[in-house]
Amino acid sequence: MKRVGRTFTIGELARRTGLPVKTIRFYSDEGLLPPTDRTHAGYRLYDTRSLARLELIRTLRELGLGLDDVAEVLASRVTVPQLANRHLEALDEQIRRLHLRRAVLRAVVKRKSELEEVKLMNKLASMSDDERMRLVEEFWTEVFDGLTMDAQFTARMRSAKPTLPDDPTPEQLEAWVEFAELIQDPSFRAAIRSMSEKQAAAIEAGEEMSPMATHWSSWSSRAQGYLEAGLAPDSAEGRALAGEIAHLSGDAEPGELAARIESGNDPRAERYWQLLATMNGWPPVPAQQAAVTWLVAALRCLST
Repeated sequence: MKRVGRTFTIGELARRTGLPVKTIRFYSDEGLLPPTDRTHAGYRLYDTRSLARLELIRTLRELGLGLDDVAEVLASRVTVPQLANRHLEALDEQIRRLHLRRAVLRAVVKRKSELEEVKLMNKLASMSDDERMRLVEEFWTEVFDGLTMDAQFTARMRSAKPTLPDDPTPEQLEAWVEFAELIQDPSFRAAIRSMSEKQAAAIEAGEEMSPMATHWSSWSSRAQGYLEAGLAPDSAEGRALAGEIAHLSGDAEPGELAARIESGNDPRAERYWQLLATMNGWPPVPAQQAAVTWLVAALRCLST
């Protein structure tokens, strides 16, 4: 049975804890494990409290805490939960960055990227959610600046922001890279600005909500169905749909309607929402370009 007040040499501490003598001596030299006493020959001695203290030091070090942090705990300047919370936050951020780095490397392998693209992907992937949102906000600010727009419409456009998960897939990372390039493309900004100016002009002219906006989803779905069924734009179904669109648009001239739809049919606008869906894990946004092209052709057939 161990007697009270027993002391241990560094060698005995090493045998009891499994730690190297060199490590224990280092902790002692750093002031984390001061000796309780010394032998007549000057060798350091430690008591049972020192053994418990050494076990605590080892545990904290295995958790990744630095010597300064360990010293704070031992001196009771900070509690273990407080220190653990501090390091947990730092570790979470480190893990997030490692996940992003892994996603970048996977995307590089998949795309067989060259150096410049690797630099771009790494830069964009390192952005925080706030930075990504600011980039999107800057895009819509430029597009809508100074225009009289429908408040609900602009709010809906601005509210859709890209949010990458902590561990994005290569597809999500690629979508973000493409998305960031898209919204910074001057020609894309100019195209969306032009669409916005037309909408603002209609609002300022006192025009009511366009039937095109009200019925577009139904019309495009029907056009998609006819396209998939192999029907030509000049088929009876195509002419009937084109006639309905012209009638609900105030018996507008079909060729004029075709030109209007075509002018707003920039495939990049559709791509914008498809990329957002990929990044945010939303349901896929179906491609409508072919259906819109079919619908434009149907209107032009009606005008001939």
